[in-house]
Amino acid sequence: MVKIQYFISLLILILSFNTYSQSIKRIDDTAISLEVLDSEIERLKDAANVHGLTISIVTGDSILFQKAYGFRNIKEKQPLSTSHNFYAASLSKPLFGFIVMKLVETGMINLDKPLIEYLDRPLYTYEFPNDYENFKDLETDKRYEKITARMCLSHTTGFPNWRYIGKSGIDMERPLNIEFEPGSFYSYSGEGIQLLQFVVEQVTKKSLEELAQDYVFKPLEMNMTSFIWQEKFDTNYAIGHFKKRKTIKRRKRNREYAAGSMDTTPEDYAKFIQAILAKRNLNTTWYHEFLKPQIRIESKQQFGKNRSIKTTENDDIELSYALGFGTYKTPFGTAIFKEGHMKGWEHYAIFYPNKNLGMVIMSNSSNAESIFKELLEISMADKWMPWYWENYIPYNH
Repeated sequence: MVKIQYFISLLILILSFNTYSQSIKRIDDTAISLEVLDSEIERLKDAANVHGLTISIVTGDSILFQKAYGFRNIKEKQPLSTSHNFYAASLSKPLFGFIVMKLVETGMINLDKPLIEYLDRPLYTYEFPNDYENFKDLETDKRYEKITARMCLSHTTGFPNWRYIGKSGIDMERPLNIEFEPGSFYSYSGEGIQLLQFVVEQVTKKSLEELAQDYVFKPLEMNMTSFIWQEKFDTNYAIGHFKKRKTIKRRKRNREYAAGSMDTTPEDYAKFIQAILAKRNLNTTWYHEFLKPQIRIESKQQFGKNRSIKTTENDDIELSYALGFGTYKTPFGTAIFKEGHMKGWEHYAIFYPNKNLGMVIMSNSSNAESIFKELLEISMADKWMPWYWENYIPYNH
């Protein structure tokens, strides 16, 4: 009788464990079964005609869910895998932010020291391989002398995203302008990130790729990630897709750009988010500074004509920017996020530190953002994402 009761108790324990392990606890403490989650992701992908999509849901020390949907190359009917190499676009930026924080931790960089103090001559006298990368346009605007690493990482330099993108289209001859007082207003800027990369490389005497390998890729075993194209990617990369069935030729970059030259896999980038959740490879003090809101975001939208229009629409979620990531409040704690976007590629990484939970969405399709809002609500029970500010117009809106 005792043996029978023992085996019944053991069976109940096993069944309970299996039931628990087949579901994910969301930020509001409700659970979603992996079966339902998988079905809902498939439904959304099909409804919005997303060509390829990967979802990774993680904690600091475990992978709760990781799966690919759709195609690596739709024309050749090649299925997509979470081990395929993706163009990461702006998911590069917070990883660069982490590298800078490592340099801050070691005392090589001070977040609030004007960047010009690290240089041996005025910034505008340096020359770069491409004219549009030069800072010669700043010679007559001394406000650039105030710009710090903190401003670059929090997108408050006053620079536009890219100098050559304007209301009238792309013009590689357009000068670089400071649009507002450095440190006073959030405005997303790849130019600011590139300025900081230049200074960091001057200070360390190392390339961005060398720094990334030393501080991130090797320690986290992100073996299929690089800021420059690697031969090992040649047989393992996904193709970007645009509109119905148009494929986009993969660009193989041979120069490092902190603002967006990184190639990675969904599996590798999930490791980066796990490391942040677990607070690995950086001391607690600097992790706090890395993820702490630096400035409240007042713009109506992040890009386009509304980027300079002020609003209070996101005050209720305290939409802000940290040092490489955006942040907002939910009733269940802070959400920390970063987007990646380029023609053929749309990504979103988000994590909730006090819930030890994170999610990485990576897609090789130019319409994936249309399901990001609903993906987050279903997977994480997060209904507070500032989707309009992100310009993530839902597919069924």
